[in-house]
Amino acid sequence: MHGIEFHNPYYLLILLLVIPYVVWYVLKHKEKDASLKISSISPFSNIKSNSMMRYIPHVIFALRIVLIGILVLMLARPQSSIHWKKTNREGIDIVMAIDISSSMLAQDFKPNRLEAAKRVAQNFIKDREDDRIGLVVFAGESFTQCPLTTDHSVLINLFKDIKCGIVEDGTAIGLGLANAVNRLKDSKVKSKTIILLTDGMNNRGDISPETAADLAKTFGIRVYTIGVGTMGEAPYPMQTPFGIKMGKIPVEIDEAMLSKIALGTGGKYFRAVDENSLVNIYKEIDKLEKTKIEEKSLSRKNEMYFGLGMLALLIFGIEMILRFVVLKRIP
Repeated sequence: MHGIEFHNPYYLLILLLVIPYVVWYVLKHKEKDASLKISSISPFSNIKSNSMMRYIPHVIFALRIVLIGILVLMLARPQSSIHWKKTNREGIDIVMAIDISSSMLAQDFKPNRLEAAKRVAQNFIKDREDDRIGLVVFAGESFTQCPLTTDHSVLINLFKDIKCGIVEDGTAIGLGLANAVNRLKDSKVKSKTIILLTDGMNNRGDISPETAADLAKTFGIRVYTIGVGTMGEAPYPMQTPFGIKMGKIPVEIDEAMLSKIALGTGGKYFRAVDENSLVNIYKEIDKLEKTKIEEKSLSRKNEMYFGLGMLALLIFGIEMILRFVVLKRIP
């Protein structure tokens, strides 16, 4: 990046004195009258006139103004500066583990918990340009929807295929967390994170949440856990012989277990009771998990007074030629 800086910028204030000097010059020549009055110009009819000569004094004055300006700039010491900035970014590897059990169809979030969780997660992904992000889903079983990738458009597109019922129902939190750990354990980056979102209690799977949390800790993975659901009961679409009707289901989240997982791995537990609180949770995680950016700045300054000095000498020489050669003064 190139720029011009002044080492002594306060000298530029001298340029303000040029304004009254110019005003004085204009008024002086405006008020001039002929010094010799004659009744006829016939004696001068044979004298060839050079109309350009009358502009020479004004040219000399303009050159003097430019010369003063250059000298003032030289006093201010202009310096051309060149800056280089080298940026190194170290992204974070993040795996999002999302519960897709049937209880995620509860409508205390609009249109339901799962769709709200997907919408907020996609917005979170869009703001993490430098990170590799993967997606794991779980219910009674767990599978990887998308491995770690920097192609976030592909990842966001895969969110469309996440639905309740695509795997056996249940809530295997330990299995979902272990699957996410498996995706991160071989990562070479310094910061590895799992965001686990669920609305229930662990009731399926061969791996307990505590065991999966120990694995995460062993591999230096930080886990943020999010419990999703309102307090008390939530509206839920129930299948009846007469079609789907809204009923109520209790909201049961094992907050003690989710807190233990988060604290044991250096993360944090959050409770989302509506979509607005879920948005704020992801914003807080976004602040906590910042991409490491190293910037090295180099700069070089070059003095510009030599070029200005040569220009000043040139203008001064032109003024002297106009004053003492072109305008020959008669004593």
